[in-house]
Amino acid sequence: MTRILGIDPGVGRVGFGIIEKASECLVVDYGTITTPKVERQERLSKIHSEILNLIQTHKPDLMALEKLFFNKNLKTAMSVGEAVGVILLAAHQESLPIYEYTPLQVKEVLAGSGRAKKSEIKGMLELFFNQKIKGHDDASDALAVAYCHLSFESLGL
Repeated sequence: MTRILGIDPGVGRVGFGIIEKASECLVVDYGTITTPKVERQERLSKIHSEILNLIQTHKPDLMALEKLFFNKNLKTAMSVGEAVGVILLAAHQESLPIYEYTPLQVKEVLAGSGRAKKSEIKGMLELFFNQKIKGHDDASDALAVAYCHLSFESLGL
């Protein structure tokens, strides 16, 4: 059995999705961590403590994280980079192996195209898991990252 914590990083919202692969692939939990518009240190502290809580509660075997990709807004990239830093710190504190995947890799695994839309990815997740995926796109993106890792793992990559 493998349990994967998928993360779609952000500052205002961090998507998380936990899947488990035993005889079949199941969604264990998913959702978003939201931070209020307060000082950056408080936001980062909340992200860190919520990620630690998820790890300690669900005991995943590893973390699959969406790699940052920004080509326009440097300020946003730096803020999200700080959030990634506290997420990586939480994983390290719990001795959790970390794997990173680009948005292109995730889209190609789930939809066969790096140009797939979020709605297509969500639709494919609903087919794979045979259940409706509700909530914000950040949560379904995190499930997609976890599923991407599972696909790479099954291929031995």
